[in-house]
Amino acid sequence: MVIDTLGRLFAPRRAPVFTADFTSPTQWVAGRSWAYPDGGPVNPGDNKLDHLTADPTYSRGGVFRATRRPDGNWDTGLLTTEGSDEAFMVRTGDVLEARVKLPEALGAWPAIWTWRDGGQEIDVFEYHPDNPDLLELSNHVREAHRYHRDPSVRPGAWLDLKVEFGKSSVVWWVDGVRVYSDGRGVGRAWHAYLIVNLSVSAGRYHPPPEPEATEMSYEVSQLRVYRSDRPGWPGWPGRSGRSGRLGRVPGPSGPRAADLGP
Repeated sequence: MVIDTLGRLFAPRRAPVFTADFTSPTQWVAGRSWAYPDGGPVNPGDNKLDHLTADPTYSRGGVFRATRRPDGNWDTGLLTTEGSDEAFMVRTGDVLEARVKLPEALGAWPAIWTWRDGGQEIDVFEYHPDNPDLLELSNHVREAHRYHRDPSVRPGAWLDLKVEFGKSSVVWWVDGVRVYSDGRGVGRAWHAYLIVNLSVSAGRYHPPPEPEATEMSYEVSQLRVYRSDRPGWPGWPGRSGRSGRLGRVPGPSGPRAADLGP
């Protein structure tokens, strides 16, 4: 038993099954998502000023941007694995790690989340600079939420995020500290596509952008998914899943992410 325990403790870190390359059109589709009515480009019913754009300067470099339009909406960057050639989905038991730089502009609404067939949503994080020290962590599959407050959460801060999509509990870590275990989980057969985007608040729940604001952004310098060695649920097409090209996301980035793998 002791040898088995030590073996698990000192086992080599396994390779990710998915490493985001935001420049890759086979991994990611830009500027449309079925999480938006009719696939976009707008979603006013969700209190968003978004007008999704496929312009690569809004997302493909890992910096997700939004710029004001003459009609009052904002051109916004969104990438999703849904509809891509690889069509990667996270599934029960997976662990996602991401390194993000939070936005500073009022009205910015960044998120990393999941979606499939009108639901299956887990929010790795959401953030609004008007609540400067607060991250929103949500399981919409089985409805559990946590408002996580910490001085390390602030506009412009770099954060290391980690989420385990457990069958009985979804667990979140921030900067290596376990901050929330929802005790609800996603169930045995859950699976969903990834979405990374920057939305703009319309003002109902959070303040809209300042009148003089014309641009805002946040950055995702790294996103990886790790998969358990345990067999998948029946009917799942293989244990390893589809793997993206390895390596860091191109473009500007902050300090190296902490090694927070499972």
